[in-house]
Amino acid sequence: MTDRRDMIRNLIDDQPLPPGGGSGLLYRVCTAATQTLAASGSGISMMTGEGARGLYAASDPLTEHIEELQFVLGEGPCWEAFSLRRPVLVPDLGEVSPARWPMYIPAVQDSGIRAVFSFPLQMGAIRLGVLDVFRKRTGSLTGEELADAITLAEVTMAALLDRHEEASASGSGDGLADAGEHRAELFQAQGMVMVQLGVSIGEAMARMRAYAFVHGRRLDDVARDVVARRLHFDRERP
Repeated sequence: MTDRRDMIRNLIDDQPLPPGGGSGLLYRVCTAATQTLAASGSGISMMTGEGARGLYAASDPLTEHIEELQFVLGEGPCWEAFSLRRPVLVPDLGEVSPARWPMYIPAVQDSGIRAVFSFPLQMGAIRLGVLDVFRKRTGSLTGEELADAITLAEVTMAALLDRHEEASASGSGDGLADAGEHRAELFQAQGMVMVQLGVSIGEAMARMRAYAFVHGRRLDDVARDVVARRLHFDRERP
């Protein structure tokens, strides 16, 4: 799994910057998803628990239009994946009951799309949005493609949390690496959260980062509170 994550991170890093410049993390994720999943396009929409849409990106203008349709119509796989907290895989839109997405399906088919796969961006209780992958042909994702898509969503979620931490510390940041895991205090806090929750060391870090994101705090400060016993994760549900 580590090798797959490294491969996906490298693929994202190797993507060209978006037209008009800027770091374009979400744009590069979309182009990487399109490339590795043999898709016609890919889009990301950041969402709130109430379903409001925030920052978004798409690999191309047609995909941007299709992404926009879901929010104009208020229905589609993006909404479903976000609310159900699981991937929504539709290998053939023609086989979907019209009652499921009565306005979305014909509109998307008119754009030439025949299959769509949606993956929530989430970590623990935290949901930030959805990664959508579109194809102009019917057919399921292969086992390898499905694993790559899930890893893309995981890496994207981790990168967004990393960017939040880096921006809190320095006012900038767009890397895919986890800044700060080498600090002794952070390692100590990880160990304490691991014991408190009875989870793996990796899950302990994920819980701490998600807590920092939700509460608008620096990861270093959260770790410091854990070590000082001001914050107990067996009493919190970040």
